[in-house]
Amino acid sequence: MASRAWILLVSALAVAQASAPAGPWDAFNYAPKSRTVGPVAVKEVYGEVRSARNLASKGSATLVGSGSWVALDFGIEVGGLISLNFGNTTDASSIALSFTESPMFISPLTSDDSTYPTPNMSYDGVLNVPAPLPHGFWTQPAKFLRGGFRYLTIVSTSDDPVTISNVTCAISFAPHIANLRDYSGYFYAHDPVYEDGDFLTKLWYAGAYTVQTNVVPLETGRQIPTVKSPGWANNATLGVAGPIIVDGAKRDRAVWPGDMGIAVPTQFVSTNDLLPTRNALSTMFAAINPRTGALPESGPPLSQLGSDTYHAWTLIGTHNYYLYSGDIEWLQTVWANYTKAVGFLEGKVGPDGLMNVTGLRDWARLGGGGINAEGNALLYQVLVTASDLAAHVEDATLSEAWSTNATALKRRFNDVFWLPSEGMYRDNDTTILCPQDANSMAVLYNLTMTTAQAQSVSQGLTKNWNDLGPVAPELPDTISPFISGLELQAHFASGNDERAMDLLRREWGYMLYTNLSVQSTLLEGFTANGSLSYRSYRGYNYDPAYTSHAHGWSSGPTSALTYYVLGLTVTSPQGATWRLAPHLSGLSAAEGGFTTPLGWFGAKWSASKKGKFTLEIDVPHGTSGAVVVPTQVLRRGARGAVTVDGSPVHVGADGKVALAGGRHVVVAS
Repeated sequence: MASRAWILLVSALAVAQASAPAGPWDAFNYAPKSRTVGPVAVKEVYGEVRSARNLASKGSATLVGSGSWVALDFGIEVGGLISLNFGNTTDASSIALSFTESPMFISPLTSDDSTYPTPNMSYDGVLNVPAPLPHGFWTQPAKFLRGGFRYLTIVSTSDDPVTISNVTCAISFAPHIANLRDYSGYFYAHDPVYEDGDFLTKLWYAGAYTVQTNVVPLETGRQIPTVKSPGWANNATLGVAGPIIVDGAKRDRAVWPGDMGIAVPTQFVSTNDLLPTRNALSTMFAAINPRTGALPESGPPLSQLGSDTYHAWTLIGTHNYYLYSGDIEWLQTVWANYTKAVGFLEGKVGPDGLMNVTGLRDWARLGGGGINAEGNALLYQVLVTASDLAAHVEDATLSEAWSTNATALKRRFNDVFWLPSEGMYRDNDTTILCPQDANSMAVLYNLTMTTAQAQSVSQGLTKNWNDLGPVAPELPDTISPFISGLELQAHFASGNDERAMDLLRREWGYMLYTNLSVQSTLLEGFTANGSLSYRSYRGYNYDPAYTSHAHGWSSGPTSALTYYVLGLTVTSPQGATWRLAPHLSGLSAAEGGFTTPLGWFGAKWSASKKGKFTLEIDVPHGTSGAVVVPTQVLRRGARGAVTVDGSPVHVGADGKVALAGGRHVVVAS
């Protein structure tokens, strides 16, 4: 069985890179049409800059006098090396360049901080291009690459004039992809809440583009120890092979397994570009402690240690990668280290049946040590997914053992953490605080014992909400799109679709449309009032310019819209089995799909006001799956009036209809 899966992977690699169908959704794809891009507008001008507007069309402009500057707008998040032409300079002419993702930090004196956070937001400074300037073509030195920015400010730093032209950026991310817009998946739906109806489609593509910007060349990591201020350097080695997926475009530019828990599902449904994921996971396993089985929290050059939760995320990510790719050969190469790493976490389970969390580093939350709900929820997911992987490598004994341990852990989890007075799970065995992360995970990972319990948790999570999203009790004054991405899925998983859509529009609507953001990729996080001072008191030294505006862990809606609203998921490697369970979510229609090594998986559904539900499905021959007719449709009495390809079929109480691969039309009326 295992060897056959690998043969399927190899033989279908070309298919896996197939393009999604073309359509109106392509207009919302943020990825640039060329790997060399130029500014699309002039944002600001200060002092004397002659013909400044020409720079927006690769024309020429002249900066006159020290301190004169022009801020150029590339329109979207970009990253890479700046090139331009110098003309009409003197031996004394000089300039400087500054970069920022947010328009809030456009400055001739400093870039937004990517190297280290400081309260005065001035650590990075500018890139000086001193006299004498070269005549003609100039390119930014490679080590000074800026991984993420939208605005470039060019400043004259001498009294002598300098003429510049043909300002461009050579895109550095996704270096192995020739056509950045050639996605292997898509999503399209009209959103009735927003006037233009485009929000959901825009958001799906913003998440996809965010993760694209997080796929980087191997030798472009942030230097650690950090370079002296002012300055930056992005020429550190990030792992064992590249390209590789990192946490953010601007920073930290390192492998973080927790971030991958959200970013990799996004990657799968949009580009199916899983080579960077394999390289990132290989990097983590290569750094395992051979004596203890401990995995690092992050990849090099950070290489931080001491996180039980991020250790768990690497193991969960291993299952994600195998589920999407079917790459059994790779799984077998890491299997010895994988089993050792599972054993490391199981070794922390005490006589009470729960893990004692001693590796305290995490996504920035407070608390987390000891008999902690979040850590044990992650361990449960590790055991469930580990049992599945063991079955695929044909180790039935290990698979059964891990499954048995998961069942026991679930029982103890509910005994210790369930707080009846709140109808939620508490953070640890000594508190009544009910965290966002553990409660979201409990529903999403099926740790709840009853449907009523899941409903109670879903309702209880809304107690944290303000107009912009959930304020995490475990990190006050913080809205975390990472944890909110898990909460979003938890609401969908518990059948609370309208609640999920409400959350999506509050939090991600703010991120995508606020004039503080880059408005094409997704923020790392923000405060309860919407400011960029994310984690100010928790490691970021009150430096809002340090916050990343293109962080893959914020892209949760991209996979959620595909998996829940469209309803299409794979349930075994490469989609040999699949599930199609649309969540109507107040919409009248949705369509989309993704590609695996087996081929194209697509779906399209519509629901009329008169009660007719139509679902078109196109999945590879040789696969099999189940369509789940939405409960809203069945409640209207359609259970006895469902057809597949024109023929009546029986629908059980669970709404499921078994189907083989191919093209089908399901109608309920």
